[in-house]
Formats: sequence, C-alpha cells, structure tokens
Amino acid sequence: MRNLSIICVIILVIFSSCASGDGVVYFKNASQFETLVNDSAFDTKFKVDDIVSIYVSTLDPEASAPFNLFRGAQEGGIRAEQVNYLVDKNGEIDFPVVGKIKIVGLSPAETRTLLRQKLADYLVDPIINIRIQNFTVTVLGAVNRPGTYPVNGEQITIMEAIGLAGDINIKGKRDNIMVLRDFDGTKVYHRINLNQKEALKSPVYYLTQNDVVYVEPNKSGKTASSLDQRATIAVSIASVLITSAVIILTRN
Repeated sequence: MRNLSIICVIILVIFSSCASGDGVVYFKNASQFETLVNDSAFDTKFKVDDIVSIYVSTLDPEASAPFNLFRGAQEGGIRAEQVNYLVDKNGEIDFPVVGKIKIVGLSPAETRTLLRQKLADYLVDPIINIRIQNFTVTVLGAVNRPGTYPVNGEQITIMEAIGLAGDINIKGKRDNIMVLRDFDGTKVYHRINLNQKEALKSPVYYLTQNDVVYVEPNKSGKTASSLDQRATIAVSIASVLITSAVIILTRN
C-alpha cells in the first residue's frame, strides 16, 4: 500500500506539471492561412528628450554645408563627428540658420516635409536624412535575457523586442504582458495578451522609443521564487545555529 501511494503521488505531480501547455503558445486562436489586416498605420513620433540625427544634402555641397553641424575638423581622411539635435522640453530643436523648429509629435516623414518647407528659401530639392539615435526598448521580468536593447530603424514590434531578450521563459505569463510608455512625462500602462491573435491589433504591438515591456511570472514562477526565499532564510538560520553551537562547544 505504501508503494502504491508513492506511485499515485508521482503520477499526480506529473499530471499537474503537464496539465496544460496552452499558456506558452503565441496566437493560439489563429487559423491556417488566416489574414489579419491592421487598419491603423504606425509611425514613430518624436518625443521630448529624443536625440535626432539630421543630415541635409544637395547637388551643391557648399550650399547645404551651413545646415549640417560637425564637431572637430576633418583630418587625415577622418570625417568630423556630426552633431545631433536634442528635442527640448518645449518639443523643439535648434536647427542651423532656420532656428527653433517644433518636431515633437511628428514622424520622421512629417519632419522631412517641414524642413523642406523651412529650407525652400535656401536650397533646391534638398535630400534630408533623419534618424532617432536613442531608440531603445527595455524588456524585463520572466525573459531569458532581460535588458535594454537599441533599435536599428524606425519601428520594432513587441515580438521582436521579446526575441532580442531571448524569448519569454517557461515561467512567464504571455497573456498579461504590461507595456509602460512615456508621453512627455505622462506614464501610460497597457496590457497585451500574446496568446491571442488580436494582439496584432493592439496599440502597443508596435513599440515606441524607450518603452518598457514587463513579463509577469506565472504561478509556478512566483512559487519557485517564494521557495528560493524560504530556502535562503533556512540556510541563514542553519548557519547561525551551527556557528552558535560551535562557539558553545569550543567554550566548554
């Protein structure tokens, strides 16, 4: 009877640990060859404290030179370092010759259009390259490589960000991921369920610069953390008791 009880306990543990794997499946309600159209187009918008690189070029390099700032002089074939622009608390950048330009809330494409209008009196058909230099996303919680990651380009999806962090581990909840977003000092929290295909239409499926993605641990992860803490406390207590016992025996 004792052996039978042990076997039953083992079977229950196995079944309880393997009860359901649905929680780790992405987009589990998506059908074969299903097409999901997202009507809301995404464009990165400039925020306060963004660092923006802007380079203006034309067929006449001398004409466009005053609109490009560089630090240091060009020596030995080494090009001087280009100066970037900080979006200040008023949402403006201080652009050469033109002066203050408000770009907060504008996309890079909209900013190009605005600059072409501002430069129309000085240049003919300028080519304007714009890039955010401090576009990063931070992924924390139950992922394999939590950290802050730079983004190359003008957009990144939450799936790509999680991929950079080595994917969500087995103890992470995929159905209640929190995205913390900052709009010029205003913090906005949004939840997204990556188990469902509707996540593709979420307003935080595409991340913006400096977004924080937090993956909450599931019940198993919380239990393991609690057990680890208890084990640490138990070891500490045991160490104190052993040390005390050694001291007492030594004195005697």
